[in-house]
Amino acid sequence: MELRHLRYFTTVARERSFTRAAEKLHIAQSPLSRQMRELEEDLGVTLFERPSRPVRLTAAGRFFNEHALQILQRAEELRITTRRFGEAGRRQFLIGFVGSVLYGGLPDVVRGFRACYAGLEVALIEMSTVEQIAALKEGRIDVGFGRIRFDDPAIRREVIAEEPLLVALPPDHRLLAADGVSFQDIVGEPLVLYPKSPRPSYADQVLSFFGDRGCTPVIAQEVRELQTALGLVAAGIGITLVPDSVRHLHRDDVTYRPLLEAGITSPLIMSCRASDSSAEIGQIFDLIRNIYQLKQELGRTPA
Repeated sequence: MELRHLRYFTTVARERSFTRAAEKLHIAQSPLSRQMRELEEDLGVTLFERPSRPVRLTAAGRFFNEHALQILQRAEELRITTRRFGEAGRRQFLIGFVGSVLYGGLPDVVRGFRACYAGLEVALIEMSTVEQIAALKEGRIDVGFGRIRFDDPAIRREVIAEEPLLVALPPDHRLLAADGVSFQDIVGEPLVLYPKSPRPSYADQVLSFFGDRGCTPVIAQEVRELQTALGLVAAGIGITLVPDSVRHLHRDDVTYRPLLEAGITSPLIMSCRASDSSAEIGQIFDLIRNIYQLKQELGRTPA
């Protein structure tokens, strides 16, 4: 059994047609059918229900398809990563991150990581959680820091922390008189939502807090970036909800107040390829765990 057999099989499974699969693979249908019969003989099981139209997989075929896709994904990761290593001339380690993470413990993690691997070229690329998933699979980054929970067998993820959300308010807002703000206090306030795209994103987490309480937010504007959202807050367009770490982004024209209700949090999630067991991945996981453990012990977000 070779990788081409896996590619042929998964294409037939995806297209649900030998004819369309042959067109996608740029081969004749007869050799494709022969290859699939040889694969079944090699495995000793029937993978396709014949002569159903469209093509359906047997139970063994569905199991084989799931694992064949994972093997092909890992092979593609190896190809891309190896090519990147050769093009760079030295080993690179690329980190994807969502903007709000930059104001928490990520800078400390990067500094510590560089100290451990002085000869490693470390670079940071801002991208959404959804973009990070694709970039990890394609080998364009090695690790990602995001805020969206998702399940993907090709990706290993770990929730590092649950950050409480703060309300960002303009300088003259009525809610500044209180040390904390209840969720009901902000339901009728115009809301600046970010990021506008791609979705799903942190914006959907914020909307879920309203939906869970049977409320419909008054959305003043949707923008792509955190900095833009804070700029609109400063201009009095509305309020916005931000993770606790953002309070380290000191602005004279924006003030933060905590939400009084428990459980209104945003997770910080670290993700990497499930197949990546390198020492570098182990080191960066250890670093960020230690930094956020220190945060919990001190009762504050790391600066």
